[in-house]
This record gives sequence, C-alpha cells and structure tokens, in this order.
Amino acid sequence: MNDENHLLFAIKHYENPHAVTIEDFDEDLKRFKYIKRLFKKYVTQGELKHHLILNHFIICFNVFGEATVPLMFYKIEKEYWSLIKTFLVFLDRIPEFPKSGIDDIKIDKKCFDILHTI
Repeated sequence: MNDENHLLFAIKHYENPHAVTIEDFDEDLKRFKYIKRLFKKYVTQGELKHHLILNHFIICFNVFGEATVPLMFYKIEKEYWSLIKTFLVFLDRIPEFPKSGIDDIKIDKKCFDILHTI
C-alpha cells in the first residue's frame, strides 16, 4: 500500500449501507486519524481513552472489514504500532494467515493491562 493506492484500497473494501455521500466515506476514513490522536495523547500524557478507541476500531471493522488491519498500519505511524497490535489482540483481530510483520510487533503491556480490566 502506498500514497497512490491506499484510497482506492479503502473504497474497494468500504461497505456502509447507511453511507450515501462521499462525506460519509470521509467521516469513516477519519476514524484512523482520531485513533492516532488518541494514541498520541496516551503516549504524551498517559491518558488512555480505551472505550473511545475500541469504538473507533469496531466501527472501522464494521465498514472496512478485514481491510481495517492494513489500513490501520498504513495510516498510523510506526511509533504507535504496538498500540494498534494491543487493541487487535484484545479484539481477536490479528490475521492468522499469512504470517506478517505484525507477529514481530510487541504489545504495549500497560495498555494491555488496562484493556483486560474491562
């Protein structure tokens, strides 16, 4: 995935029966940006709004399906990948096959512990 094809990839996998305009699609695509902001706030200020992050993850999976995983890793910087993986593990959304670089990413222990108090 790259700058030239990520949008086409997202459109191809987008399934939201309630979306009728391009603005609806854009709003759903912005969820990746919202997740990134929430991760940044966690890293810089120590505040993890895990319920809000989980809601964004679930909505992304509902409208982009399994394409959410590659989109998430493409649209969010590498410094937050351990947080992405932690939420994916919690939601049991790590793809089993094919094996990928996701398997090499460590989870964020503090975040993992917080998620398991839910």
